[in-house]
Amino acid sequence: MFSLALDKYSTLANKMKKELGDRSYPIWLLVNPNNLAVCHDIWAPILDEIQDKIYRKLHTRIDPENIFVKNTVSDIGIVSKTSNCWATEVSEEVIMLRESVQEYQPKILITFGALTNEFVKRVLETRSSEGPKYWSTTNLEDEFERSIENFDINQMNRVPIPLLRRVMKSGKSVEDRNYSSWEESENYLRYLGTKIAGRIIENKDSLKI
Repeated sequence: MFSLALDKYSTLANKMKKELGDRSYPIWLLVNPNNLAVCHDIWAPILDEIQDKIYRKLHTRIDPENIFVKNTVSDIGIVSKTSNCWATEVSEEVIMLRESVQEYQPKILITFGALTNEFVKRVLETRSSEGPKYWSTTNLEDEFERSIENFDINQMNRVPIPLLRRVMKSGKSVEDRNYSSWEESENYLRYLGTKIAGRIIENKDSLKI
């Protein structure tokens, strides 16, 4: 039954043009519009682990259709992939998403990969001029650990997820950390799910999910 729910969710995500779900829900997924497959390849095993941990502790599950999924920008092609100099059009997208975030106040903003992480740092105005010029798997992992460690239910929490899709499909990593097998990458995704679930469980009353 649960796997069917995940299949239904991933199908909806792959058909998504710009957004789906409930804006008022406390969990948002912000994705690269050219990489919607993350909703299945990466998010599904993470969500599976979240659901498992929540069910074991709280005897309930999240309704995945409530989670708000949104493209960070309408056209990811306007974002530079090689430097910190982004096209002028991006600033308009940043402002629109910032207004939406300020209006609905989600508590958990999950991003997938380097581009969405960098974009949301600009949306939340947390980007440091001294930050890394390139987001690798390793420093995204470090960002994830900091976000979990510093999680504060009284504010929005940005939770960056490294993109492991190429690792999972090719069997070897093209970035710093070497996840050499499906098993290793799946174990890492389950680890991410466990960490996120822990914060959800700790703050279940405030999140109201």
